[in-house]
Amino acid sequence: MELYFSPLACSLATRIALYEANADARFIEVDTKSKQLRDGSDFYPINPLGQVPVLRTNEGWLLRENTAILPYVADAFPAARLAPAAGTAERAKLQEWLGFIGTELHKGVFVPLLDPLAPADVRAYTQKKIALRLDMLERHLGEREFLLDHFTVADAYLVTVLNWAQYSGVDLAGWPSVEAYYRRTVHRPPVARALAEEQALYREEQARRHAQVA
Repeated sequence: MELYFSPLACSLATRIALYEANADARFIEVDTKSKQLRDGSDFYPINPLGQVPVLRTNEGWLLRENTAILPYVADAFPAARLAPAAGTAERAKLQEWLGFIGTELHKGVFVPLLDPLAPADVRAYTQKKIALRLDMLERHLGEREFLLDHFTVADAYLVTVLNWAQYSGVDLAGWPSVEAYYRRTVHRPPVARALAEEQALYREEQARRHAQVA
């Protein structure tokens, strides 16, 4: 497998899942500003939207959305128990959480807040949406350790998105169960490994960009 990623972007969720599964994978860094790979080649043939993640499977397929990539990884490594069995109520709940994280949190809240070009009225509107979504998550996580009864790819995606709170002005202290979940999950060894590696790569990426401007 090959994962096209950008440091600390939502592709981090797939890196976490691959580490949880102890999978053999190649990681290919993408500069999402220039839409180029580290070797200077064009990323658009891989994803016409210029976005990560993209997973090239062992069969040669290109998967371009978290809601497809994460269940695929889980099913490719069943021993890691990263998703309930297909066709079960628990699998439907997993898909529900992936949808919630992808639409209500990732795109609905954090993308506008992290976008430096977002107009002030868009940011103000987004701020009003935060409480309802995190309140629901707070109630759910107040009763359990993970989104389902054990760590799954939905948790890999959620911890990735919650990691953006520190960069977007969202104070998780207002939702203590959510904050406790985040603090707990980032210390999980595969998550901690993935975060540490991508934080280092992010610093390198920022240094390259500053050097290019200078």
